[in-house]
Amino acid sequence: MPGALRPLIIAALALALAGCGAGPDAWNAPAGAAIDEGGFGAATRANLRVQSGGISQVEGLNERFSAETVPVVTFPFDSAVPGPAARAAIARQADWIRQFPEATFRIFGHTDLVGSDAYNRALGRRRAEAVLAELVRNGVAPGRLEALVSYGETQPLIVTRGRERANRRTVTEVSGFTGGRQRLLDGKYAQVIYRGYVESAVPPPGLVRRADPAAFASGGESGS
Repeated sequence: MPGALRPLIIAALALALAGCGAGPDAWNAPAGAAIDEGGFGAATRANLRVQSGGISQVEGLNERFSAETVPVVTFPFDSAVPGPAARAAIARQADWIRQFPEATFRIFGHTDLVGSDAYNRALGRRRAEAVLAELVRNGVAPGRLEALVSYGETQPLIVTRGRERANRRTVTEVSGFTGGRQRLLDGKYAQVIYRGYVESAVPPPGLVRRADPAAFASGGESGS
């Protein structure tokens, strides 16, 4: 047997044996099912909904943003200063936003029902401004953060006259794309979908990474 064929035959036998022990349904499962962590098809589903007119590109991207970050942060009573948990959530938002340079975002400020409408509208705006400043501090370009909007006390999550923290919040949302567009060119939107595939990929179970690809490019660990 030629030496070059021996590793291929051994690998094929290993795959066959693995299939035999994987259960009767293993051969009928979709390709890649063994390494699907639950979100592998999300990019395809989102793209199908967009291309069929079920949702807009902005809605599709906003759904991803909401699912992969914490878009809502809350504040102490009568305060526009984000606490540690809020700053951590905003940092997570910023990390996601930096990966999607095509998108722009709007921050909505809210308050509870304690105080006058005028005061709470101003407080909601200060909260939105605080989140914007924190996003910028975490590396987001200010020009990608659109008009700050304050709903004040007009949209409570919980209707109560008391001090309800869930109502004292900001909500960050995808608002459009750079240049004021509501759609990207097909090729550009394909890049957004492709990122979804890359981020959802995980190594197969039991895979051992034996070498760093960079080592091959440099001629080995010693670089010689």
